[in-house]
Amino acid sequence: MGKWECTVCGHVHEGEEPPDECPVCSADKSMFVEIKEDGESVDQAPETGAHPDSKLSLSASLYAKVSDLILQYHLHPIAVHTPNGIVPMAILFLFITAFLGYPFFETSAFYSLIFVLITMPVVLFTGYETWQRRYRGALTSIFKIKIGASVVTVLMLLTLVIWRAVQPDIVAAPSSSRWIYLSLSGILLAAVGLAGHMGGKLVFGNRKN
Repeated sequence: MGKWECTVCGHVHEGEEPPDECPVCSADKSMFVEIKEDGESVDQAPETGAHPDSKLSLSASLYAKVSDLILQYHLHPIAVHTPNGIVPMAILFLFITAFLGYPFFETSAFYSLIFVLITMPVVLFTGYETWQRRYRGALTSIFKIKIGASVVTVLMLLTLVIWRAVQPDIVAAPSSSRWIYLSLSGILLAAVGLAGHMGGKLVFGNRKN
């Protein structure tokens, strides 16, 4: 029985031949390489995103070094903890204000969402570089879901922050608009959670308890 490694996410499959689809990242069968007994790949897929420094301009060389640092120090998993950690807290504060009437919680939520919005360019950029370099820019279902969830996250953040800036009492004052605002915040929470879940599946999906 042979072992086959997915070159997109690193999942290892045991069998006579690779699966038709990776159970972790949904990569096609062609993205698997056979692993020899010594642990090396029989036919290692070429690394994409490599940067031949001798042929790069100064700006391109700097970009290449930044990209290398992102992968070397796992900057995307670090950056993505900002929305994953702060957004649930901010949404909880919004609902506390709506149901219990403590406006200072809503103020904290507002500034928390602003902070998350400011950090999103870093989250998206590090995510893009990781996707291109580590996962070869694969457009399998798991990456499509992550990209879609990221787009929804940014749109919801912009909507919530701008709406609150224009209408400061949107959550504190009882109105039908308040429930629309809270519903959008729920969509934001779901999008952040979904993106985090897909990222966790990529990292831990090939491990057994």
